[in-house]
Amino acid sequence: MTETTFKKKFLDRVKDRFPGCEILRGNASTQQGMVDHIILYGPHWAGLEFKKSRSAKEQPNQDHFVKRLDDMSFGAFVYPENEEEVFDALEQAFTASRRTRISKS
Repeated sequence: MTETTFKKKFLDRVKDRFPGCEILRGNASTQQGMVDHIILYGPHWAGLEFKKSRSAKEQPNQDHFVKRLDDMSFGAFVYPENEEEVFDALEQAFTASRRTRISKS
């Protein structure tokens, strides 16, 4: 399976499970190593970098950005071998209780 085919299948599954989510496409030409997609869902977000397999080569800075985004909210490399694990973690992150809102005083 190609990376493109895998990515489409995974993102279609995300759209089905999280209706109303927004999926933004990253642009590595403006920031080398930035993740492929950012998913926005309510107060939650995730950065996902897709690979066609666990052994696929990472581009410069990809590991840095995946780790950085994971420290902020949720970031992961996604490939067929860990698809279910990432989807389960994403589902858990997106269904966590809402964050406290700070009102203007």
